[in-house]
Amino acid sequence: MVTMTAPTPGADGHTVSPDAGALVVDRRSGKVGVVIGHVGPYVQLRPPRGGQEWDVPPEDVRTPTPTEELSAKVAVANRRWGR
Repeated sequence: MVTMTAPTPGADGHTVSPDAGALVVDRRSGKVGVVIGHVGPYVQLRPPRGGQEWDVPPEDVRTPTPTEELSAKVAVANRRWGR
């Protein structure tokens, strides 16, 4: 299940890394990914439909737009139904 939580600024104004399962966008590439964990200073993302994970600095992730979020949900549903 993909949860749609987003990174939020901490008390010091820096971005707090999102929790595992959060849907985010890599600002550098524009790719949508699901947070699968954290390694060192990086957030690890995987495409919503599955595939190769990649590392992103936490300051380079953002909340998806409603269109990006819907597209990710459709991709997951299509995978589930074999499309």
